[in-house]
Amino acid sequence: MQLPILDPLNPDEDFPEIESALSEPDGLLAAGGCLSPQRIIRAYQQGIFPWFNPGEPILWWSPNPRLVLFPDQLIISRSLRKTIRKELFILTSDQAFPQVMQYCAAPRSQESGTWITEEMYIAYTELFQQGVAHSFEAWFDGELVGGLYGIAIGQVFFGESMFHKKTDASKVAFCCLVENLSEWGYQLIDCQVHSNHLSSLGAEEINREDFSQLLAQYCPLPPSTSAWK
Repeated sequence: MQLPILDPLNPDEDFPEIESALSEPDGLLAAGGCLSPQRIIRAYQQGIFPWFNPGEPILWWSPNPRLVLFPDQLIISRSLRKTIRKELFILTSDQAFPQVMQYCAAPRSQESGTWITEEMYIAYTELFQQGVAHSFEAWFDGELVGGLYGIAIGQVFFGESMFHKKTDASKVAFCCLVENLSEWGYQLIDCQVHSNHLSSLGAEEINREDFSQLLAQYCPLPPSTSAWK
């Protein structure tokens, strides 16, 4: 099967149907196009996200199954709850979006590169400036030690990446974010693909069709309260 190639000059071009995504590699749907805010937002609304390595064309994915977290199903372990009660971290939102992306882009242990390219950094920073992308931060003694970022559309938050420089900093930030999202009226958190870390916090896999139906239901609806102040 030949992979569909998107026109980089036409951000309104339709994506292929997500059911046509490859099963190997899982969810690969199309290549090319651009990373304009318009194109990225249209992608997320349809359950599609960009992911590619430096030197590769832009690749668009819609894996099956999809890892999601329903905010009211967050699991906080006894040890993590104990850490949260200690209030070791100052937690903020949208106070250090560029820095959070930069830390998320840093190579992890046993990894030599990053998928958060300069092109991705520019694109998501522009989305942040438009109020679509958001970050949640954990601080310790005035230093940024953990956080995550993602895209908010309607009542859905699409998580992208997280980092920590101090034990449990990203977990505490994530749990606080989920609790805030629940209070703000968000119904669904997209975690993209399976990870043991997120599964331990209550994330579960659902099939792509169910995920698509949830997006159609919740993306058009505004949160119940004003968020990201």
